[in-house]
Amino acid sequence: MATRSRTSFQKRQKEIARMEKQRDKAARRALRKLAPAEPPEGEGLEGIEGAPGDPVDSADAPTAVTG
Repeated sequence: MATRSRTSFQKRQKEIARMEKQRDKAARRALRKLAPAEPPEGEGLEGIEGAPGDPVDSADAPTAVTG
């Protein structure tokens, strides 16, 4: 008999954990919906060298070797 109540207890704990996770996820979604949309760090063209609109620095440009 002891095993039946233990599995039932474990099952209930699992259900509670699942509900808490769903609640946390819903809260995160709501915060994301309210917050202004910003691209994640590293996404986009800002960090890519030679992207359109980037200023060209002559010191970083490769030099042609003639010889």
